[in-house]
Amino acid sequence: MGWLLALASNVQGATNVVGTVDVVPAQFQLGQELYLENCSNCHIPIPPAVFPTQTWKNLLQDSQHYGAQLKPLVDPPRILVWRYLSTFSRAQLRDEQTPYRLSDSRYFKALHPKVQLPRPIQVGSCASCHPSATDFNFRSLSPEWK
Repeated sequence: MGWLLALASNVQGATNVVGTVDVVPAQFQLGQELYLENCSNCHIPIPPAVFPTQTWKNLLQDSQHYGAQLKPLVDPPRILVWRYLSTFSRAQLRDEQTPYRLSDSRYFKALHPKVQLPRPIQVGSCASCHPSATDFNFRSLSPEWK
């Protein structure tokens, strides 16, 4: 019975386009919405897995955000965003320094092998290869990368 339910839910889910790397379960969707709402005011929000959990923790605690003074998130929205980011971010290697720039992210580099990235890498430049990045869809690629 469980197998049939899983099969049915996969068929049903197959018609939905998922732009992010992971399907976000219902208990994290509000956190994701708050993350997108707060971050997309200034730049294209990046998927949580691009940075390790420690990076996100530091970013949420610091009102200085890459040279801009931000109004800090307060609880409960901060807790919801943190739960989303900490669940979908990646682990940091023991010897790895905490990255704060895309160019320093081991995961970002691994996802972009043989890609000549602009220097410096700007979050806004994601849309040149990922035309739906502004909609938090990084799976959609421009024709030259398909």
